Amino acid sequence: MIEEDVLNLAPPGGSAVRDAAHVGDIRGALGTIRQSDLAPRRSWRARLLTLAAVMGPGLIVMVGDNDAGGVATYSQAGQNYGTSMLWTLFLLIPVLIVNQEMVVRLGAVTGVGHARLIIERFGRFWGAFSVGDLFVLNFLTIITEFIGISLAANFLGLSPLIAVPLAAALLIGITVSGSFRRWERFMFLFMAGNALVIPLAVLSHPSIGPVLHDSVVPGIKGGFSSNAILLIIAIVGTTVAPWQLFFQQSNVIDKRITPRWMAYERADTVIGAVVVVVGAAAVMIAAASAFAGTGDAGHFVDAGGVATGLAQHVSRAAGGIFAVILLDASIIGASAVTLATSYAFGDVFGVHHSLHRSWRDARVFYGTFTAMVALAAGIVLIPNAPLGLMTTAVQALAGVLLPSASVFLLLLCNDHEVLGPWVNRRWLNALATVIVAVLLMLSFVLVVSTVLPNIDIGRLVVVLAAVLAAGLLSMALAARGGRRPAPTQPQLDRSTWRMPPLALLGRPAWSRGRLFAMYALRGYLVVAVLLLVVKAAQVASGH
Repeated sequence: MIEEDVLNLAPPGGSAVRDAAHVGDIRGALGTIRQSDLAPRRSWRARLLTLAAVMGPGLIVMVGDNDAGGVATYSQAGQNYGTSMLWTLFLLIPVLIVNQEMVVRLGAVTGVGHARLIIERFGRFWGAFSVGDLFVLNFLTIITEFIGISLAANFLGLSPLIAVPLAAALLIGITVSGSFRRWERFMFLFMAGNALVIPLAVLSHPSIGPVLHDSVVPGIKGGFSSNAILLIIAIVGTTVAPWQLFFQQSNVIDKRITPRWMAYERADTVIGAVVVVVGAAAVMIAAASAFAGTGDAGHFVDAGGVATGLAQHVSRAAGGIFAVILLDASIIGASAVTLATSYAFGDVFGVHHSLHRSWRDARVFYGTFTAMVALAAGIVLIPNAPLGLMTTAVQALAGVLLPSASVFLLLLCNDHEVLGPWVNRRWLNALATVIVAVLLMLSFVLVVSTVLPNIDIGRLVVVLAAVLAAGLLSMALAARGGRRPAPTQPQLDRSTWRMPPLALLGRPAWSRGRLFAMYALRGYLVVAVLLLVVKAAQVASGH
């Protein structure tokens, strides 16, 4: 429980922090940093102890991304396409780091959650656009986490009717304890189970040569197809999911990380990005090696089928390890995704939303968490649901919606009133723009291949890539030619600067061109989502 005197503090008048529980000492799973601690870290020991105390939001958001949907998607890629999609994972490392580093800055500097910033800076219409998508996508994702729990329980000989409610009760009990530190320690305990992916990969006896080749040389076994593109989008959507942006920003705030500790939280994020990609690659490699040359290759059904296949083609131990990994990943993912939604709900409706608070002090926050967990668990127990298809479709939906989330993130990180001396550098804007453009290109390929199923996907990708490169080059040249000298800004101390209260900030004005582009993006995403549903139905019917 947070101390009573901290609970009674009002948010500081000189900053935008909205909840008094977000002010105070950093009380992490692995250490404490006092709010009054201003001492420089000169020795490596001091720096490592500080990193240990700060570490958490970046690692949890990344490992949480290797959730039930992630494990299912990576194993599907391995079973159906071997290791030929490994390269997609390693290309996603910079995407992960770039996206999550931006929300780290937003959280530490503003003290305000992602959902609230979008609403305050761009208005309720665009806030509803962004947060509404998040709520729907997150709830669907939470369902996939309980699908993972159900499938893992089945393989391990446990009835889903018992395992799913028990997992739901465990998640609720961990979260509503009123202690941020206790919750984070439980997350670290579950994250330790993620290390099982290494022995799983070793037990499958992979061929090192193809693994190394496919990690760096792009290609797809059997060539590009609309189904392969759907799976690539699912890999992107499960590895770089929109919920991550909302979760890490709010979790940084809830842990009370300020700009002074920015470097340590960035390190936490980079470590997490490496861990998540290594774990994803290990799952893909294990599935590819286990199913290579068998009758099950190319016939993915769901993660439960992968566990059964590993038991048949490798060993019973390998199947059991995979099931434990799936169960562990589902619990971490369910906690992180549900908490991201509860944080956003608290942001939107202005209620207390902190793990430092007791149930009595944050009934709506914890009530929202409890209701989502209970409802998702109940839906999964409905008989004969197409669990494998539902999981892949939800991950692909995340990939389709990611460009929208990334655009709002990019706009916020270039807002001088929000980030002051912490706004994006030009090179970071350029890299983020390329990332958004590539994500849009992938979703456009899925749209075209659904409308025109006989189109040559490989040729389409080449043409779109050339158009994309030409467009980005033109934008870069236009920006360089029209560049004006930046206005003189007063020198500000980056380690102490915080965003002023939101009421004191003027709302940014959008040009007609930017407004048109945002409406066009919204319209396109509506079409893309509808066609994704069509594509999922086609896959389900075998067409």
